[in-house]
Amino acid sequence: MAVWLAGTGQAEGPAGPVLFLDRDGVVIRDCDYLADPAAVEIIAGVGAAMVRARAAGFRIVGVSNQSGIGRGYFTEDDFGAVMARLAADLDRFGARFDGFYYCPHAPDAGCACRKPLAGLLTEAAADFRWDPSLSWLVGDKMSDLELGRAAGLGLALVRTGYGVAAESAVRKRWPADRRLLVADDLPAAVDAILARPEFAADGKSS
Repeated sequence: MAVWLAGTGQAEGPAGPVLFLDRDGVVIRDCDYLADPAAVEIIAGVGAAMVRARAAGFRIVGVSNQSGIGRGYFTEDDFGAVMARLAADLDRFGARFDGFYYCPHAPDAGCACRKPLAGLLTEAAADFRWDPSLSWLVGDKMSDLELGRAAGLGLALVRTGYGVAAESAVRKRWPADRRLLVADDLPAAVDAILARPEFAADGKSS
């Protein structure tokens, strides 16, 4: 596994809500093995949604499979350039990641960090403490939600990216899960999460 941005000292603080976000198809348009910073396109409303989540007490942590590195489609430097562009674009909204963890391996590499395996969250746990009952993972694929489910997180599937194709299987997999929601995009998912009863009326987690 690899770390693009590590949290600083937050693992020693109180456990609280963390919003774990997949990148491609959730935060930015999925371009299939994105290597060109010029092609970064934040999905409409995402920057403001990240700001709302932070104002409600969430730390925001990225967890992303980036098998294009292991497949040889682009390099770690290419990935870093894309992330630098994304960070700059998010900054225009006042939004940012508190940490970002990614798997650079090809699917057949036998690593422990490719979602849905737990390695990315294990790495994040060195930098963050979170309360699973207040924390959520937002993704557009079954593998994203399987990672979140294994960690006891709330699950949000967005219909951007590959979410429309995954929705039927996700609903069939967890038909009665009270901590599963399906939303059109990240802004709608954040609104739905913040409307839940475990969050106080002032927007802060109870």
